Amino acid sequence: MVFLSLEGTAGAGKSTIRNKTLTAAVTAGVDVGHIGQFSWLSPPATRTLVHVRAGTPTGTAAQSIRAAREDLDLHARFNLAPALARGPLIADRLILSTACLLALAHCQPVEPMIETLAAAAPALPTLTVLLTTPPHLCTQRLALRPSRPRFGEDPASAHQLAALYRQASREWTTLTGLPVIHRPSVVEADVEAIARECLNHLTAKGTP
Repeated sequence: MVFLSLEGTAGAGKSTIRNKTLTAAVTAGVDVGHIGQFSWLSPPATRTLVHVRAGTPTGTAAQSIRAAREDLDLHARFNLAPALARGPLIADRLILSTACLLALAHCQPVEPMIETLAAAAPALPTLTVLLTTPPHLCTQRLALRPSRPRFGEDPASAHQLAALYRQASREWTTLTGLPVIHRPSVVEADVEAIARECLNHLTAKGTP
């Protein structure tokens, strides 16, 4: 199983690097799948997570964590496991991003969120790439997008999330022993280098 997750604040460059990696994989003749953050398979969990994503949680932190874990378990069973059976897989946000979202929405430490989500063993990526692009640059990029800013995309939240991601990555490695590499994506050369690194990991152990 080769499973890579791209994590980081909005505007850090995750989708750009995912797309660059997938394009390079096609050029190299390697079949790499891609998947999103949530399964959306449980209506009650979905309702809870939609409110959390909007920054307006309707329940307690414990209830939101349970909803996130329920969604992740379903994601692992019905989406991640079948995708991984077909070959290498890349996710644009997964466990670290969910934990940081929960922590920000509920103004709680991120470590308990990681502890609960990391117990979903079938869903654990073999490598996490945390994009440490400076928050001010992420905010500048977001300002150029046509869509309105979402929860967590204002400058103050961007700095807070950057700190939460650092804490989450340390807790993740402590609990799981799985690696997290930190990479800034500031200029095009960074994008190229990170995409190559991602593709090298996804193809290192071969394909089925």
